[in-house]
Amino acid sequence: MKVRILGTGTSQGIPVIGCECEVCLSENPKDKRLRVAALIQINGKSIAIDCGPDFRQQMLSAKLSGLDAILITHEHNDHIVGIDDVRPFNFMKKQDMPVFTTERVIKCLHQRFAYIFDKDPYPGAPMVHLHPIDKQQAFEVEGIKIVPIEVMHGKLPVLGFRVGDFAYLTDIKTITAEEKAKLVGVHTLVVSALHHKEHHSHMNLNQALALIAELKPERAFLTHISHRMGLHDEVNQELPKGVQLAFDGLEFELSH
Repeated sequence: MKVRILGTGTSQGIPVIGCECEVCLSENPKDKRLRVAALIQINGKSIAIDCGPDFRQQMLSAKLSGLDAILITHEHNDHIVGIDDVRPFNFMKKQDMPVFTTERVIKCLHQRFAYIFDKDPYPGAPMVHLHPIDKQQAFEVEGIKIVPIEVMHGKLPVLGFRVGDFAYLTDIKTITAEEKAKLVGVHTLVVSALHHKEHHSHMNLNQALALIAELKPERAFLTHISHRMGLHDEVNQELPKGVQLAFDGLEFELSH
């Protein structure tokens, strides 16, 4: 299994429009962050997690010629608004794009992208097949088992996903013991850490590190990073062994 981190930024991305902080002005490519997303490639299949406003650019950067499914964590704009750009994959495979998410998010997609789901869509509209999932039951995509893990984004339930020894949790503030049990034995964990200060709907750096210390993965990468976190290279030097800030384009492999 190969994982590519497509984007590691918050809803504003980095650089933030109009900001002149040292992170936004940094020339280090690892300080340039598209909106948060990931790509899992396993057994010849490619599965994206989220499709935000940078989806097209992320697919081009990954040089992806085919995409088999999209998993959507929740309905915030930075996780869904790129759904129109599934069209090239529709044209390649001449079939709908399978999208797996909760009933709540499905309802939101119908409202916000009504033109996609119209009874008589205009020619060339995205073709999407929505599959409802929930935290209670694992599901399969092209024969690949995926375990949904519910976390709380403030008061909003959000799904993370585990595939084999890999788990991905974004926009997390809290997680119940029941859901945490699904992460036992995970080898590689990607988890969001906004910045250093307390936040009402996101873990800060210390809270993310505490979760990592509790779960004890072999390695962990931090994502959904604000420009207030600091410079990539400087923050990385202060992190515990086995923990790193993720960056756009990071790739790693692990056995399924």
